Amino acid sequence: MTPTVIIIGIVCLVIGAIIGMMFSKSSLNSKAKFILDDAQKNAENIIEKANVQAEATRKEKHLQAKEKFLELKSQHDADIQARERKMQEAEKRIKDKENKLNDDLNKTAKLEKDLDKQIADYSRKNEIIEKKQQELDVANAQKVEMLEKISNYTAEEAKNDLVELMKSEAKSRAQSHVQSIMEEAQMNAKNEARKIVIQTIQRIGTEQAVENSVSVFNIESDEVKGRIIGREGRNIRALEAATGVEIIVDDTPEAILLSCFDPVRREIARLSLHRLVTDGRIHPARIEEVVEKTRKQIEEEIIEVGKRTIIDLGIHGLHPELVKIVGRMKYRSSYGQNLLQHSREVANIAATMAAELGLNVKLAKRAGLLHDIGKVPEQESELPHALLGMQWAEKYGENPEVINAIGAHHDEIEMTSLLSPIIQVADGISGARPGARRQVLESYIQRLKDLEATALGFDGVSSAYAIQAGRELRVMVESAKVNDEQSAQLSYDISEKIQNELTYPGQVKITVIRETRSVNIAR
Repeated sequence: MTPTVIIIGIVCLVIGAIIGMMFSKSSLNSKAKFILDDAQKNAENIIEKANVQAEATRKEKHLQAKEKFLELKSQHDADIQARERKMQEAEKRIKDKENKLNDDLNKTAKLEKDLDKQIADYSRKNEIIEKKQQELDVANAQKVEMLEKISNYTAEEAKNDLVELMKSEAKSRAQSHVQSIMEEAQMNAKNEARKIVIQTIQRIGTEQAVENSVSVFNIESDEVKGRIIGREGRNIRALEAATGVEIIVDDTPEAILLSCFDPVRREIARLSLHRLVTDGRIHPARIEEVVEKTRKQIEEEIIEVGKRTIIDLGIHGLHPELVKIVGRMKYRSSYGQNLLQHSREVANIAATMAAELGLNVKLAKRAGLLHDIGKVPEQESELPHALLGMQWAEKYGENPEVINAIGAHHDEIEMTSLLSPIIQVADGISGARPGARRQVLESYIQRLKDLEATALGFDGVSSAYAIQAGRELRVMVESAKVNDEQSAQLSYDISEKIQNELTYPGQVKITVIRETRSVNIAR
């Protein structure tokens, strides 16, 4: 019996008692008694129903518990069966491994037995051979002794006389052969050399493109020109100051000219313009940000070009700094001839010559690629490019023959290996072809570099760019170090130094630019 049923019974009894008491006070005692009896019967009925309900609830809970027990027992039996199955599988694998191991041991034992048998057979045959050799040595000794008695001439004396006779005969024959070979070589040397050079040129013929100092940037419409120029020309001035390239906006339809003697600067300006026009946001701060990102991209591209070049030529183990220098060759020219194409051509020519002469082809190709690395320094050097390249090659652990070939290809140092004259000849072949080089462009680029270096030598100058083919020099100064009055004096001093120290055609306009920026951030 549950507590609920008991409580209900007690409540009913209490109610009945209260009703009885109420009716006991009245005069109708009989009616109260009847009501009390009826209440008691109702209470008994309620208690009986509660007992029946409690019994049904107990049986239901007992049945649910039994079902849960059967379910858990079934799951437990399944887990036990799974574990037993896994144990049986593991035992089977172990037995298989044991059987395989026993088979291997049996095979090994059989092989060892066969090997011991073969060793015994070999030892027996070796003893027989040694015995036969001893008998043969005794027979030979007897024959030699018999011949010495007959001829009164010992074997050692006979050997010495025979050797001397053979030496004199071989010497006379060798001298005659050497003389004939030398005469034939002298007759054919020039023809063979010409043949090797001609075959090399035929096999390594490459196209040659002459570098220029102007790039054309195509635009979709002339409306973009106004956005590039900006209000009062501020955008174009910011772009020229950031890249050092002269931006020429004229009446040419749908085109802008980029003029600069340095191909790296022109490429940075071209890519920066392309990004700015594509993005649509063109203002000085954005221009400086895009130019800086483009400059980093060009540096990564230089490394990638160097890696592709050494892979194409089959060169391995090159120092990372030398790979970067090779990549910079793409943006340099030598007398109008692209330096990277020239170096690749020299590498192939030298490799072909080395193959024809039976020398190390890989070293020849390596030296040919690196022979002009001294022409691409990040900072100007007073050393000749051959000696500078030799120092770099020695610094980065190149082969001594390669180092000597780099330093000696213009006769700055003495040649100590056969590889050095091959590189010198290959360099001459590559540069001597008609149309491959232009002397004028090299002197023109050097003149522009001298103009910029002169301006950078003054205190307070942050950057300087020669534009308009060297007719104008734009000098950017630091506003904290140079005021407006000093800017005018600096322009005069630079013009005087250029006039007194440099040689140039026509006249040079010196423009000193001083810019003050005030930047605040609204938060």
